[in-house]
Amino acid sequence: MPVRKTLVMLITMLLLLLTAAPVFAMQGHIPLPEGIRADTILVEKAARLLTLYRDGERIKSYRISLGGKPVGPKVRQGDLRTPEGRYRITLRNEQSRFHRALRISYPNTRDLRRAQSLGVSPGSDIMIHGLGERFAWLGRQHYLADWTEGCIAVTNEEIEEIWRLVPDGAGVLILP
Repeated sequence: MPVRKTLVMLITMLLLLLTAAPVFAMQGHIPLPEGIRADTILVEKAARLLTLYRDGERIKSYRISLGGKPVGPKVRQGDLRTPEGRYRITLRNEQSRFHRALRISYPNTRDLRRAQSLGVSPGSDIMIHGLGERFAWLGRQHYLADWTEGCIAVTNEEIEEIWRLVPDGAGVLILP
């Protein structure tokens, strides 16, 4: 095999390992004890990370995809931004086209005031959801691109676990 081909193949394999290793280390499927429930969800947009907590103790973290324009807080409907602030889980949608979804209480009072001052609709229906049938093939690599309209996406398997661990009313803190 020519040296150039070998070098290209080695670099490609190294890049694949470097991008996949943190995901596998973080999301390796470790069964959680029965009955564990999260009381808080922390979303760190810049790190593309969603972490579940119970009484301040980390339960588990997941790599996420965000809205197509993830920098800055959501201001208006259609801006492709994921909100920033304090929210709650308010609703469950088992029939979501994105394989289950947990609705976040966006817009909050602050979001509404900001949108009103600008004369725009703040938007709504911000969810934590799976990939659905259309994007399921991406699996754990989904987080490499931000593709939602402002929601927070995880794999279908992960939303199943989050669905089980997170009760209605759980707090959601979304940081820049």
